[in-house]
Amino acid sequence: MTNNLYLKNGLRFVLLILAQVLVFNRLNFLGFINPMIYLLFLYWYPIKQRRSIFIIISFILGFIIDIFSDTLAFHSVACVTMAYFRPAIMRFVFGVNYEFQSFKLSNTTKAQQIAFLAFLIIGHHAIFFMLEIFSFSHLLLLLKKTISTSAGTLILGILIISLFSAEKE
Repeated sequence: MTNNLYLKNGLRFVLLILAQVLVFNRLNFLGFINPMIYLLFLYWYPIKQRRSIFIIISFILGFIIDIFSDTLAFHSVACVTMAYFRPAIMRFVFGVNYEFQSFKLSNTTKAQQIAFLAFLIIGHHAIFFMLEIFSFSHLLLLLKKTISTSAGTLILGILIISLFSAEKE
């Protein structure tokens, strides 16, 4: 069982990196919207796994994307920050249900799943674009890039999640 879990997460890790680097880094909707679909790894990662390992894996994920995207360490910082705050986001979205041992993301409502994904994406993009722009004089540009890229990533993320998730009866 655990070997299957490691294999599944490893495969997701590699495939999301390849999809991001080979496909989504080259997309430019309206000239500035680049969906960051690799964030789905933060969404799909098992909830009850060790947090320190998750933060290290998130750093490696961001670092690999940084290497291929030539973005200094922006992805790494944003990924590690969202990995650190993921339990707080889950507690906010799912409430006390998150703390039970039998909690599974697939047993929650679609609205809760979309809200959780949206918080992860918006938080990541806000941190990423703050580091990229690094100027409060360009606040409107920061908001424009954060909101539009978050919307594009959220739409594509929902499509990919619905494509690869097991349907409940």
